[in-house]
Amino acid sequence: MGKSYLKNAALMTGADVLLRLAGMGLRIWLANALGGEGMGLYQLVLAVYSLFVTLATAGVSVAATRLMAEELARSPAEARGMLRRLLLAGAGLGVAALAAQFGLAGLAARWWLGDARAAGALRVSSLGLPWMAVSSVLRGFFIARRRVEPNVLSQLAEQTVRIGIVWAALGRADALGWDAGQRCTAVLGATAASEAVSTGLMALFYCREARRCFGSQPAQRPHDPGRRLWDILWPVEGGRCLASALHTAENMLVPACLAVYLQCSGGRAEAVTQYGNLKGMALPLLTFPFGLLGSLSVLLMPEITQAHLRGQSRRLSVLIDRMLRLTGYFSALAGAAFWVWGQPLAEALYGSAEAGSYLVILGPAMPLMYLESMVDGAMKGMGEQKAVFRYSMWDSCLRIAGVVLLLPRFGMKGFLFVILLSSLYTCAANTGRLLSSCGLPLRLWRWLGAPGLAGTAGAGAGLVLRKLLTPWLARGVPAQLAAVALGGAGMTLVCFAAAWPLGLGEELRDVAAGERRHKSAGHGEKNRV
Repeated sequence: MGKSYLKNAALMTGADVLLRLAGMGLRIWLANALGGEGMGLYQLVLAVYSLFVTLATAGVSVAATRLMAEELARSPAEARGMLRRLLLAGAGLGVAALAAQFGLAGLAARWWLGDARAAGALRVSSLGLPWMAVSSVLRGFFIARRRVEPNVLSQLAEQTVRIGIVWAALGRADALGWDAGQRCTAVLGATAASEAVSTGLMALFYCREARRCFGSQPAQRPHDPGRRLWDILWPVEGGRCLASALHTAENMLVPACLAVYLQCSGGRAEAVTQYGNLKGMALPLLTFPFGLLGSLSVLLMPEITQAHLRGQSRRLSVLIDRMLRLTGYFSALAGAAFWVWGQPLAEALYGSAEAGSYLVILGPAMPLMYLESMVDGAMKGMGEQKAVFRYSMWDSCLRIAGVVLLLPRFGMKGFLFVILLSSLYTCAANTGRLLSSCGLPLRLWRWLGAPGLAGTAGAGAGLVLRKLLTPWLARGVPAQLAAVALGGAGMTLVCFAAAWPLGLGEELRDVAAGERRHKSAGHGEKNRV
């Protein structure tokens, strides 16, 4: 079991990093192919599309993982019967989501997004929803079987097909005279086609796995399948759809409120461009390094859940303290790097000084963003989903109120303030609940103070390196990227050297020692400050 766990963790982490790299490369290429206004329109379409994706997949994905794990532990024949019902439910939800999005595409484009060009992209993207829903059921089956290879390979194939179709389509866009709406339609059409290919590949993997899992046993009706499925579907589907609807409302309000602020200097087109520079260019760069924390999440979250279920309060406190401490050091370094190098990085990748200014402003807030994301996962592992949902709802309401009140008066500065305030609220609320649940005292120096000091040392070194590498920043994109890479490497070394005596060395030694930390937890707690 140990080797299988480590193998699955390594596969998931490696695949996640590879997929993020491919996705970031595609997004950079799209930003240059679509431009600021095109990226803004693309992000608006994604805001509506994500709502229907949630409707198609959210509940059935969770239900598939949980119910298949239960049935496989009881009877292979009943597990096969439950899988058939899950596939029917997934296909039904997918078709319902397709019909709703396709039918509402024109209305959503004109009245929700304020841009009729979005209608084609909304219609074509809806064609992938049934495939996505069926695929989510099959993914749940493989997770219940503790098989991650089919999920990893299908996602890699999906991304490869998507990139290939987008490259082929947009490569001819200029010659065909396509506008921003037609280009977005091509991109979303590629997404729908890649979902179909991914589902077909998952089905092939399932045919092979079914023989191994079920043998020749015919499907049998499991115990009370309708009620058990519904008990999972309605709270998960309802909660996530409500959260997604609020998020979609926020994304639709941002360009509209920005347009009010920009009435005398560009109006709607300029608002969509600014929105695209932030949502489509700057924020994906800010969140990209978080993928490197995937291995920490994969390895620590199951341990946190196990310690919570077994009532091992001391071990639970040690694991959460370690998670918060390591996340603090990593996010401090990432935030310092974006604060120093965000401007030249965005100009090299996107040719956008505006996106670079957003990176510089939001970089120092990255510790709050990253800590909140890690704490969110830990809370779910401890059964605090209701608290997570409640805080998420309040955060969405806070953001919408901030958008309506601040953007018409202050423009993008107001929205950046809303993002910072939202990060502070969610980080404080979720962390406070997590610490209360596990009985761990607040340790600001360990989780933010010491990492912040190390990050400051790295930032100081980065400013010196940026001054030394200034000639490189004026020599074109390759030289700019080389300067950013060299500067970032230098910052990492300085930050690591400063963090080691502040506690990073202790944590890394404990991670390497594994269970030794668990055995000596009692002694370790006495020495913590």
